[in-house]
Order: sequence, then C-alpha cells, then structure tokens
Amino acid sequence: MNYLKSRKAYIGIAIIVIAGGSYWWYSNSKSTASQVKYVTATAQTGTLTSSISASGNVIVDQSSNIDPTITGTVANLAVNIGDKVTRGQFLFSIDNDDLSVSVSKSQTSYAQALSSLESAKASKKQARADLDATTSKNKAALKQKFEAAEASVASAEQALVSSGADLANQKSNAAERRVVSPIDGTVNAVNIKNGDDLSKVSSGSTRQVPIIIGDLGTMKNQVQVNEVDIANVSIGQKAMIKFDAVEGLKTSGIVEKIDSLGTQDQGVVTYDVTICFDSLDSRVKPEMSVSASIITDVKQNVLIVPSSAVKNDGDGDYVEVLARNAPEKKSVQAGISNSTETEIISGIKAGDKVVIQTINSTAAASASASSSNRTGSSGIRLPGLGGGGRQD
Repeated sequence: MNYLKSRKAYIGIAIIVIAGGSYWWYSNSKSTASQVKYVTATAQTGTLTSSISASGNVIVDQSSNIDPTITGTVANLAVNIGDKVTRGQFLFSIDNDDLSVSVSKSQTSYAQALSSLESAKASKKQARADLDATTSKNKAALKQKFEAAEASVASAEQALVSSGADLANQKSNAAERRVVSPIDGTVNAVNIKNGDDLSKVSSGSTRQVPIIIGDLGTMKNQVQVNEVDIANVSIGQKAMIKFDAVEGLKTSGIVEKIDSLGTQDQGVVTYDVTICFDSLDSRVKPEMSVSASIITDVKQNVLIVPSSAVKNDGDGDYVEVLARNAPEKKSVQAGISNSTETEIISGIKAGDKVVIQTINSTAAASASASSSNRTGSSGIRLPGLGGGGRQD
C-alpha cells in the first residue's frame, strides 16, 4: 500500500515537472524567436564612382626585335640586359664567309654586265655610221642591223640594272653582319651568346628573338576587358592601377586605345584596352601584372545607399526602410552602382534608415530548445519510474 502511494506521488511530481518544463520551453522559444534584429545604414548624398575592373600586364609600346634575316655565328656581343643603347649603336657581329663570296660573285657579274653594255653601245654606234654612209642599194639591210644593235643595247641595260640590284642586295646582306640598334632604348632581353648559330636560335618551335630593345619611357598597361563591360569603356576615361609585385604602389592613367577585335578563350570574349601612365614609377617593370579600375561614370550630390540594401522582386527594385522598429518596403529607382554602393534616383530620401541585413534568431532558438527538450526527456530520471520497480 505504501509503495502504491509513493508511486502515485512520484507520478504527480513528474507531471508537474514535465508541465513546467514544457511551459518554460514554449515561453523561451517564443521570446527568443521574436528577437529579430535589423542592421541598417543611412541613405545620404555624396559622390558615387562607377568603375570596371580589368587585369593585364605592363607592355613597352615602342620596342624593336633585333632578328637579322641572315645566318651565321654570333661574335663580338657588346650588350647585356639593362644596358641603355642609342640608335645605330653596335650590338654584335655575324661571322658568315659565304656573304663575302656572294658579294664578290655579284661584283663580277656587274662588271660583266657593264662590259656587255659598252660593247652593245659600240656596235650600235658603228651600225648607225654604216647606215648613214650607205647608198640606197643596201640601206634596208643596214637598217635592220642598226635596229638589232639598238635591241642589244636595251637588253644589256636591263642586264646591268638587274646585276646592280643583286650587287646592292648582297652588299646589304653583308652589311647586316654588323648588327646595330634601330632605336634609342634599353636592352630588355639577350637570348644569344658568342658562338651561337643564328639559324638555330631563330628557328624551330622554341624560337627566340636574339635581342629585344625597348624604350622604357613608353611603358603602358594592356588589360583585358570582358565583352559585357567593353561597351562602357571609352578613350579618355581615368583609371586607377595597382601592381601585384609592388605592394602599396598605386598610380593612375588614361584609356588610350581600345581594340576593335576581341579574343575568345574558352567561350569568353575579351578586348585589349591600353592605358597610358599619368607618370612613370621607377619600380614598374615590363611584363608586371596589373589590376586596373576603369572609371566609367562619376556623379556628385546623389543619394547613395549600400548595394546590399537594394533588392529586386521581379516587379522592380526596392529597399526596406526601418520605421518604428519595423521594416517598410519602398519601391525605388536605382541609378549607377559599383561593388559597394548604389545611386537611388527616387523612392526614398536622405536620412532614411535602410535595412542592409536581417538577423533572425529563430533557427538558433529552435535548435537550443530542441536540445534542452532532448536533455529533459532523457536526462531526468524520477525515482520509481522507468521500470525495474520492486513489487511488495
């Protein structure tokens, strides 16, 4: 009997505990779930800059590839990478004895052609004299002889011209054995050394230009702009430039050239855009990687909100304005934007608090309450319940 009374008492206590726990869980979850917070920003007037991002490399606009058309062995190499050179300065020479032989043969051919022309002229002169001194009886035959002599002179003159052109070409090739710089600039690359065979350096799949000279004063930035953005880029726009290799270095420039033909790579079309420097920094080197922000539009005294505040529901853009601790949806007309800010043309006014983030703790509260509920159901063990009771 006493055992039954005790068991009933335990059951009563258990009901009270469960009911109290359930009420606590319900109250706690309701109060926690209602804790919605709004992060806001103030709409304000200011200057908004819209830009397009692009990347590329530093190029040398005025450069020259020193790549002789003749072959031979490199000798007397006189420059190294980084050397400053002037137009006409000696760079290296090419050993090629065959060129001297070719010049000699061409000179001989020219001399022979000249001799042939003089002989043809003498024959023509004699034929003219014979024709003038003849009687009417054999005049027709002498006239034919004179005309043939005239043709021989014309042929000899053509042969002399051709021979002279060949001689000039051979001399020009021979002169190329002494290689000089065609421009003022700096030696950017030297891919040869004394004793190298130019025919091997300048041919094959691994072809290299023997020497590259560039005017570093003409360095510019060449960046690739996506086909979606290229319509917004125009000559004369300002650009801000950063360099991966030089930390903290930022400079500016102006869009100078936009390529008309794009390049396709894996389905993506880009266009080369050349940006000149406003001023050159000595730390900038050819081929450095650059990141450019091309400024496409600047508006002053416009209403600005963070871009994260502007949403679209399919019918148009809107923002949520916080009024009396509750968000109110406002349709707006958005203007230009960048990665962080958007212009609002109409729909709200300066000073309005726009919602940029909603923090809802419902999920956290549910998870916490669920965890507490599981702990209560499995962690509380009332005496005399759960089986294993002793029977008197």
